[in-house]
Amino acid sequence: MTPINLSSFEACTIPREEYTHRAHLIVAYLYLLQHPLAEATARMRAGIHRFNAAKGVENTPSGGYHETLTIAWMRVLHAAMQSYGPDLTPDAFLDNNPHLLARTLLRVFYSKDHISSPQARAHFVEPDLTPLPA
Repeated sequence: MTPINLSSFEACTIPREEYTHRAHLIVAYLYLLQHPLAEATARMRAGIHRFNAAKGVENTPSGGYHETLTIAWMRVLHAAMQSYGPDLTPDAFLDNNPHLLARTLLRVFYSKDHISSPQARAHFVEPDLTPLPA
């Protein structure tokens, strides 16, 4: 198992099958520890694009990079870190905030059709059910 850290993410050495939801959150957490939300989000976006290109993941209307998911998860994770404070490690933070590990968490904010739209994949769209954390 490849360690999940910023170096392995930025070098694209994490095997595609190991880049899970938890791995995404670990990378996002580490960026948010080091940078303000806007910069961390920009780094996450660029990193996912680079990682996907290195792994042969194509961007299509139904697959690949998803702008709304990236921004929404960054905002939710940032809000959790602001509310509960960081932990000693990303794994400890996620273990102490298991709700973040539910890939379906964004259903609180977005209807399925809204988040699944090609527009949401290509460009950030605001939630249609309830606002994201500021």
